[in-house]
Amino acid sequence: MLNTTLNARNLPRVAYFCMEYGLHEEFKIYSGGLGILAGDHLKTAGELGLPLVGIGILWRQGYTKQLIDQDGRPYDVFEDSPYDFLQDTGATVKVRIRGREVAVKVWRVDKYGNAPLYLLDTNVPGNEEWWITDRLYGGSGDDRIAQEMVLGIGGVRALRALSIGVDVYHFNEGHAALAGSELIREKMAQGASFEEAWAVTRKQIVFTTHTPVLAGNESHHHGALAYVGAYNGLDYHQMARIGGDPFGMTVAGLRLSRNANAVAQLHGETARRMWKDIRGAAPITAITNGVYPGTWQDSRVRAAYENWADLWESHLAAKRELIAEVEARTGVKLDVDSLLIGFARRAAPYKRSDLIFRRPEVIEPLLKSGKVQIILSGKAHPQDGFGKEIVANMVAMARRYPESVVFLENYDMKIGRLLTRGCDVWLNNPQRPLEASGTSGMKAAMNGVLNLSVLDGWWPEGCRHGINGWQIGDAFEGPGQDEHDQNSLYQVLLDEVVPTYYGNRAKWLQMMRASIDMSHWNFSTQRMLEEYYTRLYAPADEAAGEAAIA
Repeated sequence: MLNTTLNARNLPRVAYFCMEYGLHEEFKIYSGGLGILAGDHLKTAGELGLPLVGIGILWRQGYTKQLIDQDGRPYDVFEDSPYDFLQDTGATVKVRIRGREVAVKVWRVDKYGNAPLYLLDTNVPGNEEWWITDRLYGGSGDDRIAQEMVLGIGGVRALRALSIGVDVYHFNEGHAALAGSELIREKMAQGASFEEAWAVTRKQIVFTTHTPVLAGNESHHHGALAYVGAYNGLDYHQMARIGGDPFGMTVAGLRLSRNANAVAQLHGETARRMWKDIRGAAPITAITNGVYPGTWQDSRVRAAYENWADLWESHLAAKRELIAEVEARTGVKLDVDSLLIGFARRAAPYKRSDLIFRRPEVIEPLLKSGKVQIILSGKAHPQDGFGKEIVANMVAMARRYPESVVFLENYDMKIGRLLTRGCDVWLNNPQRPLEASGTSGMKAAMNGVLNLSVLDGWWPEGCRHGINGWQIGDAFEGPGQDEHDQNSLYQVLLDEVVPTYYGNRAKWLQMMRASIDMSHWNFSTQRMLEEYYTRLYAPADEAAGEAAIA
């Protein structure tokens, strides 16, 4: 059991809503960082015995199994995944979608030591809309609305059907915002006015925003909401007051909640700038993400760190396991003694997966000599053609330098664990300030894998350059950022990273220990949940609800 200052008997009961959960690679109901965070949140709550339950969706075909064809291009495979560990709660609720009553079955999962997770499933005999919960983030805009109705409206109704008492509803990202309209509808059905129902509901909801790009925050036209049935007893004017026109899911989350948070200190600054003109929004604080050590920290590294034993030997054991997995998957045999850099991300332009390759005259001699080796991995949304071009470009780099660069297809939690334990350096070079958090770097840091990163997301809070990792650039933003960061990346790699790895093992080991020192508590989900309970879930000023609805 983890140590905690929290006393579960005195804490509010929390229902945590999220569209995806990354609990284990075998359970394919996640796509990436949002889901991994949610899974870590539930695992920590379970280990600490906190009064929290998760609400999500049972995605029968998951997100995508993304493979690489002979031409080096990604393609997607969708397969139904049967799970024999789902517990039948016996509960089924109804959600009216496109004029039809859709049955939503409720399953329970606690296999992974997690707080109870209740998953909603429309793949029920007799349902004409059985396909709604087939594929995570798949389908049309109307399909997405239907999925969000199942999560939000169906999630609240599932809690009622299971007689689970809730003090706080936590919406992890805007996908769950329609749960707020369901809570308002409940209160209006009991005789409250819309304004009264909204004010009371607002005292019950907290909201986490993740996406620091306006265009990446989902919105829907009101015609589509009305057609699919998302008004759920409210009218246009009421829904527009909550989410605007078009209806912004993040806007709704901010207006429905008493407290809101961003997921890193820098992201908090960005989010407050982004949403400063939204009238009636909850104040946005910052609670930096964390990761669950039980999943992500190698037990041998943890033991060596705690006992002041040889970190290098435990690190080499993890590195050999990674190299063996790479050889089994690709046929490429990497050198355990050569510097190994890892880069694994969702395929998005701002993450700049090709930055280290942009000046071949600099990087090519290091790759051809074997002095630097790079493992790449990543996955694009099935409908994202540009993202797939990014994946294809990473594959092309691996084919261009076949003895020193590899690409691992179908990026998942297993690959993530192997890379953040077994690489020597973890590379992250997003365009600042577009990285909300970047939890993979926290996982690497807990294993003594040294971060080489732009000062974005969580890294400005953790970085001590040359002591526990390295920074790329100096927090530069705006035009010319690519050239600035590229020059800094090469300078730090050539003048500091490579010479330290090959010429100063004692300093490298000191940096590994400093990395674990910095990360094992400050960037853990235990610290994160303590902040959520004391800062976000704790009751706000009683006047907050009324003040926001003006």
